[in-house]
Amino acid sequence: MLALSFSVWLAATATAEARYASFVMDAETLDVLYAKNADTRNYPASLTKIMTLYMLFDALERGKVTLSTRMKVSKRAAGQPETNIDLRVGQTLSVRDAILALVTRSANDAATVVAEHLAKSEVHFAIAMTKKAHNLGMTRTTFRNASGLPNRRQKSTARDMAKLGLRIQRDFPQYYHYFKTKKFTFNGRTYKNHNNLLGRYSGTDGIKTGYTRASGFNLVSSVQKDGHHVIAVVFGGRTAKSRDKHMVSLLNRGFRKAIRIARNRAPAPIPVARPVPGTAPTVQLAAAQSAITDDVLQGSAGGGDLTEGDWGIQVGAYSSRGPAEQMIRTARTHLKAALAASTDSVEQITRDHGTVFRSRIIGLSEAGARNACALLARKHVPCVPVPGDTGEEVATIPAGG
Repeated sequence: MLALSFSVWLAATATAEARYASFVMDAETLDVLYAKNADTRNYPASLTKIMTLYMLFDALERGKVTLSTRMKVSKRAAGQPETNIDLRVGQTLSVRDAILALVTRSANDAATVVAEHLAKSEVHFAIAMTKKAHNLGMTRTTFRNASGLPNRRQKSTARDMAKLGLRIQRDFPQYYHYFKTKKFTFNGRTYKNHNNLLGRYSGTDGIKTGYTRASGFNLVSSVQKDGHHVIAVVFGGRTAKSRDKHMVSLLNRGFRKAIRIARNRAPAPIPVARPVPGTAPTVQLAAAQSAITDDVLQGSAGGGDLTEGDWGIQVGAYSSRGPAEQMIRTARTHLKAALAASTDSVEQITRDHGTVFRSRIIGLSEAGARNACALLARKHVPCVPVPGDTGEEVATIPAGG
C-alpha cells in the first residue's frame, strides 16, 4: 500500500508539477538511496538561503565577523518583499539574529543585509555564492540573489542541494545546530520555523524549506537515527502538507535501504572459541591462528564488558582530515575521563560523489556510546552511536593529538 501511494504521488506530481525532483543519500557512505529528476535544474526558492548561511558561517570561521557583529540595513534590504522581519533603513542586525531569521522566518530582508555586509552588493555576493557552489561540486547551480526570490536564471538541482546540505554540516558543525531552532523572537515578535519535520519526524536535525509560485514547495531534510544519517531533497511539492508527507515517505525508504546496504557490507561475525580449562579465554579469528587474551577486552567507559564488534560513536564526517581530527578532540574535551578507555579513529571513505573522513571514537559498550552521544548533544556536538566494525580501512590518530 505504501509503495502504491508513493507511486501515485509521483504520477500526480509529474502531471501537475513538471518541476518535481527528489534525491536521497546516505550522508556517511555517500550512497544514493533514491533519485528522481535529480539533475534537472529547478528554482531553489529559499533553499538558496542555505548557501547564504554557508557563506556567513565561512565568514565567522575566518574571523571576518563574529556572532555579535552589527550589520547595517540599507534601503534595498528594508524593501525586500515577504517573508521578512520588518527591518527598517538605518537599523542594525547582529549576525546571530540574521542566522536565526534566515533559519526560522526565512527572512528575505535579513538575507540582503548579510549579502551587502559580506560583499560590495548582493549581485557581487551572488557571484561569490555561485563560485563557492561550484567549488563544492554543485556544478549545475547558479545564484542571482541571496534570498531565493524569483529570478529565471537562479537554478539548482536536487542532487546539488543534497551536497550543500551535507557540506554545511561537515564544514561548520559548530554552527549547524542553528538549523534545529524551532522559534525566534525579534523586536517583540516570535517567528516559528517553517520546517514542520522538526520534532515530528524522529532524528530530524534540520535543515530548510523553500517556496515560490515558480518553484513549488521545496525541502532539504537531514535525519540521524538508528546509526544512520540520511539527507533528502524534494523540489516542486504542490502544497507544504503534501511535500512533508512525501518527504517522510522518502526518508522511510532511504533508511530502509541504508540499513539493507549496511547489512550487506557488514563483515561475517568472528566465531568465539570456548575457553580451555587452565588457559585464558580467547577470541579465535576465523582466518588466523592467533588469539586475543581477555586482558585486552577491558570494560569500556560506558560500562559493561567489550566484545568483538563493540560500539563506538561518530562525531561527524568531513571533506578533509584536519576538521575530522579536530572534532574528535572537541568530543574528548567535553567527555574527558568518560572516553579514557576508547580509541580515536578517522576513516577515509571514497565514493563516486567524493571523499569523506569519518570522525569516530571506538571501543565503547552500546550503553557507553549512547550515553556519550546524549552528553554531546547537550553541547551541540554531532554524534551518532555506531555498532560493530564497518569493515572499512581505519586510520588511527593519537587520542587528544
